[in-house]
Amino acid sequence: MTIRFVEEAQREIFEAISYYEEARGGLGRRFKDEVESCVLWIADHPELYYIAYVIREQTLWVLAAAHGSRKPHYWISRRNEVPGT
Repeated sequence: MTIRFVEEAQREIFEAISYYEEARGGLGRRFKDEVESCVLWIADHPELYYIAYVIREQTLWVLAAAHGSRKPHYWISRRNEVPGT
């Protein structure tokens, strides 16, 4: 499976690596390794479900338990049901 990052996501990852590395030596590398590990695991298991959520104030709102390859983003309109969105 091909793995690609949109430019903004790649920039966010690089910024996070720099931030963590500056906070503590080696932490940026650990973050990078974890991101790579997670992305590879996802690529190996594309049939899995994911949990879509938003956080508002101190509440985590679960929007959907969605299958990874069926009807992508069908749950997007559910964000409107969450107070504060």
